[in-house]
Amino acid sequence: MTDTPTNAPAAPVERGRREFLRKAAATGAAASLGPFVHPRPARAARTLRIMQWHHFVLSYDNWFHDTYVKEWGQANDVEVILDRVAFPSLPLRAEAEAAAQKGHDLFMFTSPPAIFEDDVIDHGEIYQECERKFGKPIDLAIRSTYNPKTKKYFGFADSYVPDPVNYRKDLWDGVGVAPTTWDDILRGGRLIKQKLSIPVGIGLSPEIDSGMALRAILYSFGGSEQDANGNLALKSKPTLQALRYVKALYQDAMTPEVLTWDSASNNNAMLGGRASLALNAISLTRTGENQQLPVTDRILLARAARGPARAVGLPHMMNVYVIWKFASNVADAKKFLVDYVGNFRHGFAAGGYYNFPSFPGTVPELKKLIASDAKASPPNKYAVLDDVLSWTANVGYPGYTNAAIDEIFYGWVLNEMFAKAATGAETPERALDIAHAQCEKVWAKWRARGKI
Repeated sequence: MTDTPTNAPAAPVERGRREFLRKAAATGAAASLGPFVHPRPARAARTLRIMQWHHFVLSYDNWFHDTYVKEWGQANDVEVILDRVAFPSLPLRAEAEAAAQKGHDLFMFTSPPAIFEDDVIDHGEIYQECERKFGKPIDLAIRSTYNPKTKKYFGFADSYVPDPVNYRKDLWDGVGVAPTTWDDILRGGRLIKQKLSIPVGIGLSPEIDSGMALRAILYSFGGSEQDANGNLALKSKPTLQALRYVKALYQDAMTPEVLTWDSASNNNAMLGGRASLALNAISLTRTGENQQLPVTDRILLARAARGPARAVGLPHMMNVYVIWKFASNVADAKKFLVDYVGNFRHGFAAGGYYNFPSFPGTVPELKKLIASDAKASPPNKYAVLDDVLSWTANVGYPGYTNAAIDEIFYGWVLNEMFAKAATGAETPERALDIAHAQCEKVWAKWRARGKI
């Protein structure tokens, strides 16, 4: 961050985050260093540079590049330079640009980048203009990009990705259990594993899918990293109950492979017939449909599982654009985002309903579209997402996403806490104590910087 001396030692969690990002960038180099695409109108008056991810649904990337970006650039006399990388590389690229105070005008993240608040403009004006044109944004977007302490919007969330329960209906019907609650998932998962040696597929490794799934369990048990006011609240009886639950789930219904999973592993396990249940975006079933895998018809979706406190899920991804303070073309970056939101209906369709709108008014017929899908079997497979906002919470719930939440997310503090308790490397009590101590340092740092 810009307010940290360059020769200052990184805090343990921050060091772990940076180490992960370096490794992720190295392992994803082949995917992230492909040819960049530069829609180039002749003699454009201005240039707009955008960095974002390679979308999991290829048809979305094709629409965004070949239609929206190209037509927008021509209409606005702007040369749009669009660079895309594999999503694990995005945070490292962002850190490099923030350190150099040079790079793209628009930078897209797949989770709220609160640690970069000092390096970006206030995006409140973009929210206001979109609300004026398209109606109110969802609360999930605001809670993921607004800092109530500083009164600043550190990003602009154009969309989010639902994270329903994906389950093999034939296997769960075979044991007479529906994965409606976390108790059901433990009971049914145990029976399926005993009967067929097919485990539950929820990761316990240092990667984003595991982080979201484990938070879904934590929040549904009534635990959280912080309270509604941003105060550290991890060390609690509900958190301990969640740790004990995950330990039982791991020992009775899972296998050690989940400790080393990456973000594609749960998809591969489900589509390969090697898992009975996973928490994932619909990219999982869309991949199965596009590749015509027979198992896909047996994979159904369910709403977030209910725990002792509530039923809650996390966004599989929260898509957030930022405009750097050092951007060369702030005006066109703002206009690009407003116009993009106005065209979101086309992106929603092109992405196979993967990205849901932060401004519902842009896709008013959403429920009708997902109620019957030509590729899905059954055709109403995706209708379960029609009330997704009623069971989806932001990272850091019940508070807002903030810099401390962002840092411990990519420091994998909760992932490691759950993994240690699940495997018996530490008792649940000791694993919680260790994680809480790490969080105390992070909270103290960001409180000192005036961000929480």
